[in-house]
Amino acid sequence: MSTASSPTVASKKRKIWEEGPGFKSGLTDLGKHINTKTITAGVIAAIFGCTGPALVTISAAATAGYTMQDTTTWLFGIYVFGGLISLIMGLYYKMPIVGAYSIPGASMLGAALIGFTFNEAAASFVMAGVIVLLLGVTGLMGKVMKWLPLPIVMGMIAGCMLRFGTGIVTSTMALPVVCGAALLGFFVLPRLIKKFPPVLGALLCGVIALIVTGGLHMEETTFAYIPPRIIIPHFNVATILSVSVPLAALVVGAENAQAIGVLYAQGYKPPVNAMTVISGFGGIASGLVGAHNANIAGPMTAICSSEEAGPNKEGRYAAGVVNGICFILFGIFASFAIAFVRVIPSQLINVLAGVAMINVLINSFRDGFGSGKCKMGAFAAFAIGASGISILSIGSAFWALVGGVVISLIVEKKDFDEIHHKN
Repeated sequence: MSTASSPTVASKKRKIWEEGPGFKSGLTDLGKHINTKTITAGVIAAIFGCTGPALVTISAAATAGYTMQDTTTWLFGIYVFGGLISLIMGLYYKMPIVGAYSIPGASMLGAALIGFTFNEAAASFVMAGVIVLLLGVTGLMGKVMKWLPLPIVMGMIAGCMLRFGTGIVTSTMALPVVCGAALLGFFVLPRLIKKFPPVLGALLCGVIALIVTGGLHMEETTFAYIPPRIIIPHFNVATILSVSVPLAALVVGAENAQAIGVLYAQGYKPPVNAMTVISGFGGIASGLVGAHNANIAGPMTAICSSEEAGPNKEGRYAAGVVNGICFILFGIFASFAIAFVRVIPSQLINVLAGVAMINVLINSFRDGFGSGKCKMGAFAAFAIGASGISILSIGSAFWALVGGVVISLIVEKKDFDEIHHKN
């Protein structure tokens, strides 16, 4: 009787958390896979994640009116827990499954959190993690995404992020020399120096121009270590609807989906449910220090799983481990990065955050409108998201999803049903 039932129990466990080679195997083999290629790929992925995306998050915190202490603990949460996800998933599954956080989510939060306290923001982050966790544990991910087709989700993100694109133009008009130098660094420097990270080029050229023009006043700031702190969540229905639901949709429908697709394309068999479950736990843990979801990251997974991380795909998980260590260190010492950023003019920050979002914004338009499916719903989500409206103290991201689904059900139900059938 016991032998007959044990496979059933095992299969149920695998549905929640797929089995992998294990931590012992991952740690034992790590040394032979650490080489120049895996280290370089891991560091490049970390530089990408610690430059533009960090500026997007800092910009979101500033837009919402949060303090430097709030911003420091926010960065601590997303980078430290994101790095831990990389270590756990990489060493257990021996795959380059990399953790970070949702960059589009960070861009959405600046406007969505205006008027809400940091404790209310923390509660919304925790609830987003709970939603993602439930989707992973119950296996409902596909069913939920039936009601949130990817074109509508990405239309909402394109609308919410549009201000980053227009911000490049308006900020450059306001501070032309410095911001113009940053744009040259972004577009030209990577062409002169192969594989040079474009956002890093923008940051370096922008800061150099700022120094030359006498606009950098380092004497106005103090570099001091600010430790993270536990945030007591204050639950608010408005923030849950404005932030938690759209953020969970992004984590599952954009970040996890992108990372899963990348891994399949590289010949891996990714643990889909485990990736969703750990993204849920990451969201809950990071929320308790005031940070939005730490989860599986699409762009960083793409970098660490590519051939740039070495010809041996079995050893590319080492790149993810390197990336995770870099992320953890950056998160621990995030207060120094914020102190430096605080002396940089807001116009340059806007340009740096904007160029960091260019590919994300382009991909949002592509995924929102490229397939031709649910295009009216995607446009409705885009328009509502870009409007920045707030109804019943609930932000535009939530209403963009609602409006997009309603419009799509009314005028293009066939597309909606086709996407459901595929899911």
